[in-house]
Amino acid sequence: MPTTSSSVPAPCTVPPFEPLRVRGARHRLRRALRRGRRAPALLLALTAGALAVANTGPVFSGAEPLPARARPPAAVPLVSAPVRIADAATVRLLRPGDRVDVIAAPDSPLGGEGGARVVATGARVAEVPRPDETRPDGGALVVLSVPRPTAAALAGAGVTSQLAVTVC
Repeated sequence: MPTTSSSVPAPCTVPPFEPLRVRGARHRLRRALRRGRRAPALLLALTAGALAVANTGPVFSGAEPLPARARPPAAVPLVSAPVRIADAATVRLLRPGDRVDVIAAPDSPLGGEGGARVVATGARVAEVPRPDETRPDGGALVVLSVPRPTAAALAGAGVTSQLAVTVC
């Protein structure tokens, strides 16, 4: 084989050697746990704190509001729900990715059955209309990403009530 200048070194083999054995490591861990019960308690406290911090996402709900710090199960598939919001000026404040609560207020002047109610909590805004697509008198159509039951509740509320949003 002709010799050429190359930046790759020639292959070499690693010599066999005995495995390394660290003496006393197992005993040190046992001794640390035996000395005080603080280590398991500290580990449990750190785990609880990490779980509490990780569980701060928004919530989707159907007809009843849920606590703001609860998170829906990860397996819940989201669907796109078009929602007509009565106040077009409010819709112009929204951007895709915002989280909103949807509130239904009955159309009747007397308040209907029980007044205003929260239909969805923590719904993610998927799409907003362009400024030229909003009408001051007819509101604006916003697309929200919500679980299927919440989409059904939004569709039902949109037929009987005027919908409004609050930004979370």
